[in-house]
Amino acid sequence: MVTLDDIRAAAKRIAGALEPTPCVHSRTLSKLTGAEVFLKFENLQFTASFKERGALNKLLSLSDTDRRRGVIAMSAGNHAQAVAYHAARLGIPATIVMPRGSPNTKIRNTQVHGATVVLEGDNLFEAGKHARGLAARDNLVFVHPYEDALIIAGQGTVALEMLEAVPDLEMLVVPVGGGGLISGMATAARSLNPNIQIYGVESKNYPSMHQRLNNLPVECGGDTIAEGIAVKDVGNIAFGIIRELVKEVLVVKEETIERAVVALIEIEKTVAEGAGGAALAALLEHPVRFAGKRIGLPISGGNIDSRVLASVLMRGLVRDARLVRVRVTMPDISGSLAKVAGLIADGGGNIVEVQHQRVFSTASAKSTEIEFLIETRDREHTEALIARLESNGVRVSAF
Repeated sequence: MVTLDDIRAAAKRIAGALEPTPCVHSRTLSKLTGAEVFLKFENLQFTASFKERGALNKLLSLSDTDRRRGVIAMSAGNHAQAVAYHAARLGIPATIVMPRGSPNTKIRNTQVHGATVVLEGDNLFEAGKHARGLAARDNLVFVHPYEDALIIAGQGTVALEMLEAVPDLEMLVVPVGGGGLISGMATAARSLNPNIQIYGVESKNYPSMHQRLNNLPVECGGDTIAEGIAVKDVGNIAFGIIRELVKEVLVVKEETIERAVVALIEIEKTVAEGAGGAALAALLEHPVRFAGKRIGLPISGGNIDSRVLASVLMRGLVRDARLVRVRVTMPDISGSLAKVAGLIADGGGNIVEVQHQRVFSTASAKSTEIEFLIETRDREHTEALIARLESNGVRVSAF
């Protein structure tokens, strides 16, 4: 088991080599969720995630002999970058095995830090199996991302800093992958304040800890924006701690995680990956459970692929009806398009795209269908704009 003394020792060991990230109150997110929300910006670490804490604590514990042997780790990205970066700083050779589907940004950044990257397996379990084989073959020190007391103790320093900044927090809501972060944070927080409640959060597609805690068969799989917590085989050390100290592990939908990522960018102007937005997603999906409480949320990481982030932001606009596609049927005569475009402009809409459809149409051969992609302020503005078109005799369907 991991103790508060272990976590305090880790805090002293890693001091000066990592960022003591801010933990601040968010007035807007508090209003949005009905809770008093305090954000811990672990995405501001050099490699943009909390994983540096555990990785550095582990590496600093190695003997000179073990350092010369070199280390190997398996990771979907953040642990990979953390081990690669700090191993390079300490002069330790590092090899990282990553699943083939890992985000390009995480693969590239791991390589930039000087590690040898091996892409193997379709998931973290398969990557881990290959990494263990390489460790045995090449006599390397295996640095597990969560099944290690030193790793867990390092991650627990997040809670030490949070409670030092905001001592009267009533709850911590923490993303759960293998369980290293929440088990370390729960150990620290419950030792300092036995009354504080700890909640975990998993993606609906990878609810492995939730299933184990509820004696259900572990069934995981599918695509997820939160690949950082897409873990089927949770840690046994973490499981024991979570079962004892964590109130509940909640499951959230992919759509809610996307909403959280968008909210953090638009409201806090900070980039979170899917796993980094999972804690906020729990408040968005389960508002009654957290209403009125003083809650600490770690933004655990910010390593999201640029293409995925762009897609999430655009989907957010569509979800909020700030980007809407409308189909207009009009007479195929001169001036029709200009009339409709003028009505949209006068109503405050911004036309992003226009597509004519004459052949593949169910309208009269003397008519044409035109699809407009329109940017608006919000759902109310979109509804007002459509009503404006219809009141001027324009046949509209939104989709």
